[in-house]
Amino acid sequence: MLRPSLPCTARRRLTRALAVAALLGAGAIGQVQAQAQNTVRILVGFPPGGGTDVIARTLADKLQGELGQSVIVDNRAGAGGQIAANALKTAAPDGNTLFLTHDHTVSILPLVVKNPGFDPAKDFVAVAGFATFVNALAVSGGTPAKSVPEYLNWVKSQGGRGTIGIPAPASTPEFLVKVLADKYKMDLQAAPYRGSAPMIADMLGNQIGAGVGSVPDFIENHKAGKIRVVGVLGNARQAAMPDVPTFAELGVGGFEDLPYYGIFAPAGTPQAAIDRFSAAVAKVIAMPDVREKLTAMGLTVGYMPPQQLASREAAYTKTWARIIKDSGFTPQ
Repeated sequence: MLRPSLPCTARRRLTRALAVAALLGAGAIGQVQAQAQNTVRILVGFPPGGGTDVIARTLADKLQGELGQSVIVDNRAGAGGQIAANALKTAAPDGNTLFLTHDHTVSILPLVVKNPGFDPAKDFVAVAGFATFVNALAVSGGTPAKSVPEYLNWVKSQGGRGTIGIPAPASTPEFLVKVLADKYKMDLQAAPYRGSAPMIADMLGNQIGAGVGSVPDFIENHKAGKIRVVGVLGNARQAAMPDVPTFAELGVGGFEDLPYYGIFAPAGTPQAAIDRFSAAVAKVIAMPDVREKLTAMGLTVGYMPPQQLASREAAYTKTWARIIKDSGFTPQ
């Protein structure tokens, strides 16, 4: 059945309405595109829910106000941050893509992987450092141990072989497991995960007896009594857990140089963009609520301008080159 045709006047009105709608639609699309181009992405090399992810989201929330731009966290989990690092390398150096990471990806991973796909010295530029932290050994709730010696004795009682979770292969946690195995002449095996969140999930489910990760990764579950941190790296006990001894106190030295958190941009990013973002980070970490939250997570908060972060990265890389060489580890 044919539909009756519209009168001329109605057709003209309909045509004008469709044209206006099309213009508005185009304007809306253009606005969305402009907004997307003006959005800052902070790449994170680990899954949502882990310590690094929580830190990134805490900063991103406050940076929006300081920068007057949308700031989002883009999780590119896997390979100990290698996926996110390569995403940074190929990103446009326009100041809108950044990488928030700790020491592992920029100082250690290039030393233990033959072809990581990126060279921090050439492909990245330091923007701002904002904290140092320590790694720790924690035991799951299903493990009766309340100290490192008790954990080692428990492993012996279970047949002499212990599996310890680590958030990434060829990382500080893996080297700690190797050092402990060598020192105590025990069969301790590192089990790599794709970040701390799945590792801790298995610890909470008693699927694995122990794990090594950063204090920020463990702190909430430690406070809740769901897992127990039994030893920390670094040169001093942590204010957030003063009863937990350092590994140096336990006779396991060599891990006193503190790892760090920093933000990096693709090489070629304009200096003005770097300076602007670095200044915003300095303001955000000085906010009492941000500082309180990061400190409660086990971080020692402190601003590092671009050159200071670059110097720390270089020094930490040198330290770990020696540790890796002495361990006899062969890059994979």
